[in-house]
Order: sequence, then structure tokens, then C-alpha cells
Amino acid sequence: MIVEVTTPNKNYDIKIEKLKEITLDSKVAIITNPTVSGLHINYLTSKLKAKEIHIITLPDGEEYKNFESINFGLDRLFDAKFDRNSVLIAFGGGVIGDMTGFMASIFLRGIKFIQIPTTLLSMVDSSVGGKTGINNRYGKNLIGAFYQPEVVHIDTKFLDTLPKREFSAGMAEVIKMAVMFDKKFFEDIKNNKLSIEEIIKRSVELKAEVVNQDEKEKGIRSVLNYGHTFGHVVENLTNYSTYLHGEAVAIGMVMANKLAVKLGYLNKDEENEIKTVLKLHNLPTTFKIKDVEDFYEHFFADKKTLNNSIKFIIPNKIGNYKIVKDIEKDIILEVLKEF
Repeated sequence: MIVEVTTPNKNYDIKIEKLKEITLDSKVAIITNPTVSGLHINYLTSKLKAKEIHIITLPDGEEYKNFESINFGLDRLFDAKFDRNSVLIAFGGGVIGDMTGFMASIFLRGIKFIQIPTTLLSMVDSSVGGKTGINNRYGKNLIGAFYQPEVVHIDTKFLDTLPKREFSAGMAEVIKMAVMFDKKFFEDIKNNKLSIEEIIKRSVELKAEVVNQDEKEKGIRSVLNYGHTFGHVVENLTNYSTYLHGEAVAIGMVMANKLAVKLGYLNKDEENEIKTVLKLHNLPTTFKIKDVEDFYEHFFADKKTLNNSIKFIIPNKIGNYKIVKDIEKDIILEVLKEF
């Protein structure tokens, strides 16, 4: 299964298949984390032919997606005398993918990188489309670049060792995609009709269609942030240590759905149907907001906020979307008070 991504800057393939031999006439650094390295590094290196292979291990978790980790990785590349022909391989989940892409975009002003995602979330979402970056104390992914990989290799073998909680977190991004763009896909997920390869392929096709139209999030790509505007605040308020990203997105979707109901774009039955599918995949659907005013103020640290106007992505029935902004503060506070 091959899905093509076509952007103004680069065209590349997403290959959903058993990993084949990768031959590179350059130095290569595999950027990974201790868990993935311990489980799968031998499998990857057995498929990889290169002038030199270096393995750089970074700590895993959103709390480590910062300049400290980037500097550590860059120092290792300089130590090993990497040059502009060298290649990085992101071998891990979304955190490793985001950091590797960002490192590739700034090392010697840009070198090639390859995505080999190992979690469901990174397979269906973060490895596709070239968003790279890190977090800081002001929020999530506020520092980064749009920087496309050379190729994305998706091998479902890596899911065999993925913890159930991580798998569920990935399903949040799948459900997000279905609610926004494809009612039949949503129904098929609800009725458990698809293999994991089919789920990944359809998710990647939807993501690629969006990226092909809008690489740098000037329009339709912002629709992929359904659940994220609320979810990023949840992550920030819990110091990126309580919820996996997909879990926070699931909570954010529930909050966005409440707003959609209040604005008349979603009915109660549809709201409950989405919540049921999230619960079916063991995703959290509740969150205790301690201070609604504080939660509200956190929206303004989001990179998607323009001219102090918060943009919300909400479902317009299942399978379609609505971008709303300039919503009265009182309406948003009413939604937050329900939590």
C-alpha cells in the first residue's frame, strides 16, 4: 500500500508494508528512545545499509520534547562529523518524529530525514505532513518548522509490542479524522469492520489529501486540530505527564463537541455516538477543570490563535467540519463549566 504526498516543496511516498532493505550512500543517525531501541533496533539495523550507522538515544515523553534534547542530539551529530549529505532516521513515536524532523531542519540549515513510526498515533498522524517541533513552557509545539521527510515507512510489526494504552491514544487521531471527513469511515470504526492496515491506510489517505491542499496550515489543514485546541490546554495544565497526546485529544474532542452542540452544529445523539466510540477504544472522556478562567486564558498561548481570536474546529454533523471563531467568551465559559 503506497500513499503519495504532494506538496509545493516535496513529493514523497508513505509505504505501508513490511520494512524492506534501505540503502543509503551516506552517514546515517537513527534517532530513537530507549524503549524502541531495546525492542526493535536490531530489526531496523538488519535492513539498513549505509557508510556509517550511528544510534542516538533520546529520552521519550512530551516533557523531554525540548531544546535540551535537541542540543544533545545535535552535539552527537557534530561529534560524528555529519555533513549535508548525511541522513537522520526518526525511529519511534510522535515525540521522536517531531524532534528528529526539527533536528534535520536546522542541522547545517537542513539535511534529509526518513520517518519510521513505531506507534499507531505516529503512523496515522504525526509522521505524515512535515510538522516538526518542540514544546516550551508557553505551550506545545510552539517552536518548529514545516519540514517534509524523504519517505515514511509504516510497518505494522512495530504495533505488536505497543502497549494497549498507546494503541488507544492512536485511535483518538483516527476517530478525529473520521468525524471531520468521512462518515462511512466513522461507521466502519464503530462497527469494527476494518483491519489495522485498512485503518492506517484510510487515515493516511485523509491526512495526505489535506496536506496536499494546505501544507502550511493556512486553511483546511487547521481542521486536523479538532480536539487539539482544548486538548493542548489539558496537556499544558497537567505538565504533559498525566495524559498521552491522543488521550488529551479525546478529551478535547468531547469538549469541542459540547461547543458544537451549543452552537447547533451537532445534535445530542451525534455527540453521544462520538463519545461512545471514544470509550469503546478506552479513551478518557472526562476532565476536571479547576479554574475555568485560567483554562480559557491558556487558549491564547496556542499558536493557532490569531489577533487574540481563538479558532475552534468543531463537527458539523459526523463526517463534516466547521471552523468557528470570535465566539463570545461567555459561551466558551459555559462549555468549560460543564467540566
